[in-house]
Amino acid sequence: MGYLPARGIPGGVTTRTTALDTLVFGVDIQSGDVRGDAPSYALVTFDGEATERDVVSRRKLLRLIADHEPDLIATDNMYELAEDKDALVYFLRSLPPTSSLVQVTGDERPEPLSRVANRHGVPYGKDPMQEAEAAARLAARNVGFEVSAFTNTTTVKVSRGRSTGKGGWSEDRYTRRIHGSVRKRTREIGDTLDDAGLDYDLTVTEKYGGYANARFTVQATPAEIPVSAGRAGDVRVEIERQRRDGIEFEPLAKRRDHVIVGVDPGTTTAIALVDLQGTPLDVMSTRTDDTAAVIEWIIERGRPVLVAADVAPMPGTVEKLRRSFDAGSWTPGSDLPIDEKQHRTREHGYDNDHERDALAAALFAHDAHDDQFDRIRRRVSPRHDPNAVIARVVAGESLEAVIDELEADEAPSQVEAGSDDSRSREATRKIASLEQRLDRLEDYVERLESTIEEKDEEIAEYEEALEDARREDRRDVRERRTVNRLEREVDRLERALADERDRADGLEAKLERLKALWKLDHSDFDAVSEKVDQALVPVKPIDQFTLDAIEAADEDYGLAPGEVILLRDASGAGRRTAERLATVEPRVILKRGGGLSEVADEVLFEHAIPVGPADDVTIREVDELAVAREADVEAVIDDWRDRARQRERSRNAQLVDRVISEHRAERRDTTPAEFLDS
Repeated sequence: MGYLPARGIPGGVTTRTTALDTLVFGVDIQSGDVRGDAPSYALVTFDGEATERDVVSRRKLLRLIADHEPDLIATDNMYELAEDKDALVYFLRSLPPTSSLVQVTGDERPEPLSRVANRHGVPYGKDPMQEAEAAARLAARNVGFEVSAFTNTTTVKVSRGRSTGKGGWSEDRYTRRIHGSVRKRTREIGDTLDDAGLDYDLTVTEKYGGYANARFTVQATPAEIPVSAGRAGDVRVEIERQRRDGIEFEPLAKRRDHVIVGVDPGTTTAIALVDLQGTPLDVMSTRTDDTAAVIEWIIERGRPVLVAADVAPMPGTVEKLRRSFDAGSWTPGSDLPIDEKQHRTREHGYDNDHERDALAAALFAHDAHDDQFDRIRRRVSPRHDPNAVIARVVAGESLEAVIDELEADEAPSQVEAGSDDSRSREATRKIASLEQRLDRLEDYVERLESTIEEKDEEIAEYEEALEDARREDRRDVRERRTVNRLEREVDRLERALADERDRADGLEAKLERLKALWKLDHSDFDAVSEKVDQALVPVKPIDQFTLDAIEAADEDYGLAPGEVILLRDASGAGRRTAERLATVEPRVILKRGGGLSEVADEVLFEHAIPVGPADDVTIREVDELAVAREADVEAVIDDWRDRARQRERSRNAQLVDRVISEHRAERRDTTPAEFLDS
């Protein structure tokens, strides 16, 4: 049915009374045992008209329930689907939000299925398939009890979808991103719940950059919450309905109370229900439903006493609806003004003007009959239902006639009078005494009722004041939440601003050092520096002779061909490290602290890269930067060239000696005849 109940109106009288548009699964165990081997089940699918039968495994049964989402899953014994209470709770948790488990044979003390089926005129047989069909048909008639293990409170948990990791240069940024994503998703879910008009409590755990987790406690079932569980990126959302202390049973069939129906006909038809105490129960509006569907909606929620409209005379559509229920009618003396309708419905929820007009008609109809209802309640004995009497009186019967009929139905049969005059006189005196006592009791009851009315009015005033105070408290709580959230956001932004300022100061200092280095490295600087005592050249320091240190220095201030490089610790390098430094093509490498390995020295020598001790050069270091005298650097390069020439001559001499030795060895191994032949 295409309607939505209005927010703010209790749904206490809402109940399913027909099998229309209801899909029922009837289930009975076919073979095996749920406590032992994997059982098979007789499954009957019933939609109010057609039935389908099949024998399925437990796995397939659960898959069919998940795929088709039946309204009711009916069985004669709930422990045919679970071996114990814990397994039953697990089964109930796995059901779709719109599906309910129904035990058609009763609550804690079930009856035999055959007895229940015979009582309701449902065909029954001992075959498991026949029992499954009987359970389905009984549930479709609202026979049985819904099995429940959960409350109407749901927990929505938002948490990290990934681990923040351990260590690493980008750990802080990665952690901040994850916590920021959790906070963003938390706010999105909060906005969604606010838009849906759902009450909730929020608890968050704040961490660096946002939230580590957040927990919404929502006063609604999972089916009513417009949020989906799952994991997306850095965030995981889990939805879990809170569990009861035990298993509870709720009857499918519920008593329908007497109600006043307000109707606003037209392209959009709106219906509102109000009980005989003037409390709104439900309201809906629809563009697509016909009169039959509207009547069905009303029947499912109550028994109409009055049908009301907000215009005079009553429209034909509303009159037709009234006659279908044989209910009384109410219309105002003239069309109700909009401002009066708005004022009368100001404390109740509705979604559009049509629902407001229907609700106003029902409330004004109650106001017009309120005194009459009170008089009837005072006249009716506590042994009888006053609402039933009100319904008959509003329909046109006399109050005295209805009361006389009720008293006549329960009056005991008269005993035939005897012939004994003394017994007759004694009875007469007793009757007179009882009548006097009755008069006194009626006077006392009237005084009590007057006192009750005064107390009711006083209670109503206190309740109204309490509701106003609660609304004020809720508004204050929302304002405090907003202020706290904004204060936390301001603190976070201030911390971020301080971090950015510190970072800017560091970058500014680094920029100044890079400017100084640029001036030292600029071609014009040499021309200027020649005018001072000694020309200076920039030196690029590297802390260790490792790949990481070389890459760090290249990232910090850049390593270019023709530059002077200072190795603060020259030990420990291998071939790969030496080749990486050789690709920079430095002018000279000044080493300090430890000696070069033979492999590294050989690689640098093969690439003709001068290497010399840093102690021979006067180096002045400023933070990460350094400068040296050009003359000292040239001296180190010249010294390396001399050593390189000597090393080359030594290598050539060794090569010649090795060649001569190899030649002599070959001659010793050659015979005279072979020598003459050669």
